[in-house]
Amino acid sequence: MRGSSIDMATRVAIIGAGYAGLSAAVELARAGVQVTVFEASRTLGGRARVVEKDGRRVDNGQHILIGAYTETLRLLRFLRVPASRLIARPFTLHVPGHLDFRAAQFPAPLHLAIGLLRSREMSWADRLAVVRMMRNLKRMRYELAQDYSVSQLLTDTQQTPMLRELLWEPLCVAALNTPADEASAQIFINVLKDSLAGSASMSELLIPRVDLSELLPVPAAQFLARSGGTVNIATPVKSIELDENEFRIIGNPFEGERFSHVIVAVGPYHVSDLLAGFPELNMLRQQVGSMAHQPITTVYLEYDESVSLPEPMIGVANSSVQWLFDRGQLGGPKGLLAAVISARGPHSELSREELALRAHEAVEAMIPRLAAPKWSTVITEKRATFSCSPSLLRPLHITPIKNLVLAGDYVQSPYPATIETAVRSGLTAARHIMRMINAESAVVM
Repeated sequence: MRGSSIDMATRVAIIGAGYAGLSAAVELARAGVQVTVFEASRTLGGRARVVEKDGRRVDNGQHILIGAYTETLRLLRFLRVPASRLIARPFTLHVPGHLDFRAAQFPAPLHLAIGLLRSREMSWADRLAVVRMMRNLKRMRYELAQDYSVSQLLTDTQQTPMLRELLWEPLCVAALNTPADEASAQIFINVLKDSLAGSASMSELLIPRVDLSELLPVPAAQFLARSGGTVNIATPVKSIELDENEFRIIGNPFEGERFSHVIVAVGPYHVSDLLAGFPELNMLRQQVGSMAHQPITTVYLEYDESVSLPEPMIGVANSSVQWLFDRGQLGGPKGLLAAVISARGPHSELSREELALRAHEAVEAMIPRLAAPKWSTVITEKRATFSCSPSLLRPLHITPIKNLVLAGDYVQSPYPATIETAVRSGLTAARHIMRMINAESAVVM
């Protein structure tokens, strides 16, 4: 599309260099639009980025992708990110001593059916309950007449206590980052439809071998540099002003910069201050400002190089910790483990030292007489995602201000706050900008 009739005066400012903002920037740059990205942090990636702790580079939270992340994977292919940067594994839920469920390497739905039959820890009542759940969802075409909680969905479909504790509730917290009794059943159903109820490839787990900044943000920034775009790091934007149909970005050293279009791709908790100068957006600011949020805590534990988990990713029972990742099996230093604690819970009141101890105890339960870690750190994103509650009203990407749109994992979407949701929102925002640019060009012609 490069070389089209795009006006040279068309300049798009993108506020935020997370997955949403950079996806939008790449999509626009591909079409020959001049883009400038502003990022307050020195690191690309937003809430999915690398951080430095005591000379070590670790992610601010352990994220995984799945095969159903079609737009993210498409963008990675376009950016020529090697497939080897992701470890692809059949859907697996391994909780040592409690549950070992692995999708088989067969076409859907055999991949799940055979996985159910092979799971020795599941009783026939458990297997039939899973089948009943998936059949009921298919019968209702994956649409609820009225949204309610995931807990209620599990009760309505007569899920067994074992399945609730070890399968459905952990999947709900992992996907929606919201406890099952507070989480949207409809959003959870949407996730199940595109993953477990989809093809075997759609349900695959894709675990990054590289840090989250290197996975997509850095290749995106490199593409933008080659395409004439600009990415400004450590450049916080204080506000946006509209002056004679052009937007001014307020924040040194760019006080005089003017743009024809703006995509606001910051976290929802930054939106209100950024758009305070637009009275027309007061209702939007109130809507976004009222959204509740959920934390994600990641505890990194560095042991001797000989320490390894039975799987790169395993579930944990009877612990504050929900998942353990062996970074040594995922391209990182041997002996480095990551313990993930998603959503609010009793653990939210624990100190960093207590959280690190709980994480060590979860590892020690699988590796008896394990020595204390040589190093540990606790990273908590207090507002990692919005709270994905039933019937939550999320903002649209369009706003009452012409040529100003929103992007982010919190905007209207059938999915929870994930990397894929962020990427899709960025692409949606970019395509809306392109439609406006093309409409304006048609009027001029």
